[in-house]
Amino acid sequence: MAVTVGRGFLLQPCSYSSSPIFHNKIYRPSTGSATAFWSTSAPRRYPQVVVQAQQRPTWLPGLDPPPHLDGTLAGDYGFDPLGLGENPESLKWYVQAELVHARFAMAGVAGILFTDLLRVTGISNLPVWYEAGAVKFDFASTTTLIVVQFFLMGFAETKRYMDFISPGSQAKEGSFFGLEAALEGLEPGYPGGPLLNPLGLAKDIKNAHEWKLKEIKNGRLAMIAMLGIFVQAYVTHAGPIDNLVEHLSNPWHKTIIQTLSTSSS
Repeated sequence: MAVTVGRGFLLQPCSYSSSPIFHNKIYRPSTGSATAFWSTSAPRRYPQVVVQAQQRPTWLPGLDPPPHLDGTLAGDYGFDPLGLGENPESLKWYVQAELVHARFAMAGVAGILFTDLLRVTGISNLPVWYEAGAVKFDFASTTTLIVVQFFLMGFAETKRYMDFISPGSQAKEGSFFGLEAALEGLEPGYPGGPLLNPLGLAKDIKNAHEWKLKEIKNGRLAMIAMLGIFVQAYVTHAGPIDNLVEHLSNPWHKTIIQTLSTSSS
């Protein structure tokens, strides 16, 4: 049975001359003696078409991926229903945008779950994650924190953009207060050095396809999880750990179906 996992098929002839059913004689059983109904003095060759599926997984089995997604990108499963990446320059930017959003989502999900666990267990008196922005801090005012955040994030994003339009430019001496060696860029979107790659993983970034694939898969999963946490907070007005504890207290009656039906009524 042929299974389609990518686009394109390879059709090639195949011979079954070695199969025993095509050798010399085949007998048809009967109630009396066996009667030969077909015989030949030489084996015959019967051409047959074999369908060989291309070994490339796609997000929908059997779907032809668009030409601009040729499988060279990490996590490329041919998904671009709106054709956003048809322009090669736009595709490069979308790859970087997805990578940054994936990393923010992974950090956000980990932070929400960790702080929510501390809050629910009573280890720390922390606010639920969607109210954390309204908390007043003694060491600085809200305005000061916003200004500092805009400055730091703006600086980091500007450096990232400059490295995108001119790869390797931000690793030159004097481009980052003498700390270029600690932030040694491997390629756009993959900074290295002891600060951002302390374990020394994927030093050869050109051959680190497996690491890139793991990161983007986890990042996509985190983005979906972040969307779920947003919707969950809007519907239940509670944190994810609270929702989990409530579900485990009565698994058959505290599910998403009951929650949605209750919130809509």
